[in-house]
Amino acid sequence: METRIGFGFDSHAFTPGVPLRIGGMTLDHPEGLAGHSDGDVLLHAITDALLGAVAAGDIGSFFPPGDARWKDADSSIFLNTALEELRHAGYCIANVDTTLILAAPKIAPIASEMRCRVAELLHVEMRQVSIKAKTPEGLDLDHVAQCHAIVLVTRVQEQEGLKSMSEVIESQRQLEDVVDDLLASVHGVPKRRLPVYDTEDIT
Repeated sequence: METRIGFGFDSHAFTPGVPLRIGGMTLDHPEGLAGHSDGDVLLHAITDALLGAVAAGDIGSFFPPGDARWKDADSSIFLNTALEELRHAGYCIANVDTTLILAAPKIAPIASEMRCRVAELLHVEMRQVSIKAKTPEGLDLDHVAQCHAIVLVTRVQEQEGLKSMSEVIESQRQLEDVVDDLLASVHGVPKRRLPVYDTEDIT
């Protein structure tokens, strides 16, 4: 059976005034993570690892950080897109191994609950998800949260006839249509109605 490995990394600084979201959970902490979306460093790293496993780019390829539509977005949206890429490429998740690096809050007391939540988001069993936490001793990173993620994926069907979205989409407009559909169905944002221009008339 063919297997592939994907690696993901993400980092966000702590900032006051926003909720702390890690692993699809809201944690009790006086500061949250700064980011264009909800700053979920764990889900971002897993998303990039999944996309990397099937050579489909990274989060920024689908969700540019400068795009206002993704402001404060739930990171499960990004994860769902990566799972679709994985499925279209003909692979499934064998296991996910992650390491969070942060001074606080302590992850160990809630690691089991977080594993359960991440497994639910990935549509896998809890035994397939590992979440570890380390402190950034001697690195002067007490105000930053980082995450490393590795995924092992296995082929579940022949690739013939299956293509990832990044292979099927042939134009920027098609990509925008896919993004609009995603926003409308998952994020509750109405589809945009863009004017149609005849490029032959543009001078």
